[in-house]
Amino acid sequence: MEKSKILLLFPDGVGIRNYLYSNVFKNIKEDLILFHNFDSETILAIKQNTLINDEVTIPEYKESVKEKFLRELICLSRLYYNHKKINNPTLLTNWNWNQKSFSKKVFYKLIEKSTPFFSSYDRILKLEKRYQDALRQNSFYKEVKEILQKTKPNVIFCSHQRALNAASIFAAAADLDIKTSTVIYSWDNLPKARLALRADNYLVWSDYMKKELELYYPEISSDSIHVTGTPQFEFYQDKSNIIDKETFYKRYNLDLNKKIICFSGDDTKTSPDDPSYLKDIAEEFVKGNLQNDYQILLRRCPVDFSGRFDNVVEEYGDLIKEASPLWYFSKSKEWSAVYPSLEDVKLLVSTAFYSDVVVNVGSTMAFDFGMFNKPCVFINYDQVKKNVQNWSVKTIYQFQHFKSMPKQDAVIWLNSKEEIIDKIIHKKHWNSTQSLMKWFDIVVERKGLNASLNISKILSQF
Repeated sequence: MEKSKILLLFPDGVGIRNYLYSNVFKNIKEDLILFHNFDSETILAIKQNTLINDEVTIPEYKESVKEKFLRELICLSRLYYNHKKINNPTLLTNWNWNQKSFSKKVFYKLIEKSTPFFSSYDRILKLEKRYQDALRQNSFYKEVKEILQKTKPNVIFCSHQRALNAASIFAAAADLDIKTSTVIYSWDNLPKARLALRADNYLVWSDYMKKELELYYPEISSDSIHVTGTPQFEFYQDKSNIIDKETFYKRYNLDLNKKIICFSGDDTKTSPDDPSYLKDIAEEFVKGNLQNDYQILLRRCPVDFSGRFDNVVEEYGDLIKEASPLWYFSKSKEWSAVYPSLEDVKLLVSTAFYSDVVVNVGSTMAFDFGMFNKPCVFINYDQVKKNVQNWSVKTIYQFQHFKSMPKQDAVIWLNSKEEIIDKIIHKKHWNSTQSLMKWFDIVVERKGLNASLNISKILSQF
């Protein structure tokens, strides 16, 4: 009897880390087929950590103008609809209102002018149907359908719900009666109206996220939404992921006699002022003559290629050390072509383990550090000199996913540069991490710490 097959689709590097480096597919009985566009180096790294039985290359996908128009029109229509539903205007910041080229300005202005005609949910669902029809008119759909007919997987698993080519792949699977499962990528994704594909099963972090999916996509059956948790937090339970202390400190030029303050950077769009915040902390540490007792460990976002921290790191080289993410980079340096090494998992876990606290702008890293009962400081003030994007930290904390925070004391709020010493060094307003972990329980749930087992059980049902 032929073994069951699971076709694996990973649109980004975080999916590789969370699902191939964890235990999700470690003891699974089914054959694993990688459906990918990876380079040979990435494939080699994956095979060193996961038993892949076969691999198939995804054909080149070129989105048609019709597909793109419908997809973007659905997104903006849903953003307006969701904004009215939950009364949160920050949802509309997920739309790019400032296109640069003339052709894009015309294209997106036409979408913006069309949106009022699709304000009701019934009309949005009609758009969704037209989008699904458009996907099936693309030659990519036909190519994928032939591959699936030849490969004959029992189920397709995708680690990101907004991948463009995955929408066509899932459409072909539906037409061939192949079961599909997708993960909701992160805790902030659902309000953004970027659920590109339609699946038989949706795997979410928590009951909170399940309710969100039901709220924003009421057409999706509750029975098809499964609370599994996310395996990314399981790494912190495995002591083998903690690098030996002397090795860790030596590797990153850290002083064994100094405490570590971790500064974790976001991507350039989410937090464009990160270098200025890092400089603020360094300046205050030097002013307070604290550089003999403390050191700052910078972990930038893996897909931040800007070099924007270089000047401040160079200026405060004795105080600021870097633990650069250990990711593989393709020549294009597109975010979707950047993949982590298994060693980066150990680096991230060890950074949380050896640091006293993490400082950032509203990052999920709060939960990573919470796994070791380490607190998180959320930066909550704007720079005096405004950035070119007219960005404000005040907008960030109005985003819908922060509404899940049960109490404000889940994190320490850094409200000005003048508070840096009191809040970070003197630990004013530091409570135990109980409140942070109560927030964790809402967003992830403790059952999420068995996510690998939960996910593998669901995938093995088909």
